[in-house]
Amino acid sequence: MTGWPTQPVIYEVNTAVWLGGLSRTAGRPVTLADVTDSGWDAITPAGTDAVWLMGVWERSPAGIALADGNAELQASFRAALPDLRAEDIIGSPYCVRRYVADPAFGGPTALAAARAALAARGVRLILDYVPNHVAPDHPWVTSHPELFVQGDDDDIKAEPAGWMRAAGHVLAHGRDPYFPPWPDVVQLNAFSPEMRAATTKTLDDIAGQCDGIRCDMAMLLTNDVFARTWAGRTGPDPKPPAEEFWPAVITGLRSWHPEVVLIAEAYWDFEWTLQHQGFDFCYDKRLYDRITGGETAAVRDHLRADLSYQSQLVRFLENHDEPRIASTLPADAERAAAVAVATLPGATLWHEGQFEGRRVRPPVFLARRPDEPLDSDLAAWYRRLLAIVDEHRVRRGPWRLLEVTGWPDNQSCRNLIAWSWDGDDDGERHVIVVNLSPGQADGQVPLPWPGLAGRDWYLTDLLAERVFERNGAELASPGLYVALGPWECHLLSVR
Repeated sequence: MTGWPTQPVIYEVNTAVWLGGLSRTAGRPVTLADVTDSGWDAITPAGTDAVWLMGVWERSPAGIALADGNAELQASFRAALPDLRAEDIIGSPYCVRRYVADPAFGGPTALAAARAALAARGVRLILDYVPNHVAPDHPWVTSHPELFVQGDDDDIKAEPAGWMRAAGHVLAHGRDPYFPPWPDVVQLNAFSPEMRAATTKTLDDIAGQCDGIRCDMAMLLTNDVFARTWAGRTGPDPKPPAEEFWPAVITGLRSWHPEVVLIAEAYWDFEWTLQHQGFDFCYDKRLYDRITGGETAAVRDHLRADLSYQSQLVRFLENHDEPRIASTLPADAERAAAVAVATLPGATLWHEGQFEGRRVRPPVFLARRPDEPLDSDLAAWYRRLLAIVDEHRVRRGPWRLLEVTGWPDNQSCRNLIAWSWDGDDDGERHVIVVNLSPGQADGQVPLPWPGLAGRDWYLTDLLAERVFERNGAELASPGLYVALGPWECHLLSVR
């Protein structure tokens, strides 16, 4: 399959939890090669361009042993799954022993079958890569210790939780600059030329098995962050390399796999940096925080950023690292936020279980989640939203943020955010207006298109299935009048 869409719709699936549920329903083990047509159909709703099978790689027995002995982790497991059983704990998918599809999921042959099943539906496959660290029983730990951040006996004495012994060497546990070390992983040295070459080779192998790669905590490998985290520990030359990690790695990868899409999990305002270092898309955690925090003005300001930057962001309301959105926002607020995310420029990310209103986010160490009541009406609404955006080609043509005005005695317009899509040459135009507040909001939205005056226009709310007829001159100035109740929105087709 070639030619990624410019604004892909991505559906994330926790592979272990998903296959575990299918297995219990079937009464037998189900691997990626055994998933039925209905199983694939369930995770490829209309409008989906790619499925991210999160956590397919071989997990670490050493990592599982560490998890079993960690009281804090065990408490988090039981909080999410009160009837926890020993077999539910399968280890973290980000504590990778080998970049080979786990035998529990059917191994490499089954992963290839999964990719073919998705391709038959016109859907691409995304897989993970963890560039910062590997499991303590990864083959490199003993065969290539030069790839890791190294210390000495004094380091173990001073900070035993930060270091480990392996094959006659003292190696650092993985970490970021703001938190204690992660005890189940070993820190790779981003400044090592050998490690960079090994990363390119690993990414080449992964890219041969999928269409896109999501890189975990990608900002940790930038020269700035890595130097701050590991100052004095990066080898005989204390200075960072002249070339950044990601351009060095991605240049080689692109020569072999020019069409693979690279997605960066990015925080700390490193999105722009990583875009310019070669990533196609970066997480938009800033938008997520502002939407869930009820910061309407901040959301509007965020959307004033340059379109070239916004078009390379991944918009989301939840993923495996964030709380379930149904447990974070009221139901109406969730729907308003979903309309916003679904109709903004950039990639969009949706999480398996989000549509059904699941509230418990199981830790990634677990292969089972609790039974919960599922909201079939919400699931149907989400699927309809994605289908409408796809069928009506909503996110086509130039995009622009629209200004919303009010009146001296009514400034509730500040709770409204609006934007438009001009559509393809022969397609329909669209206007989206969202009330991101718990109160009534009224305002006027001047539409930006020339030639509105002199005729009437039909505005069809594609979600509410209502049609409004409006005078073109008024749409241009003072603008489209909107009156939206708490968390209400318009997704309008303009003809």
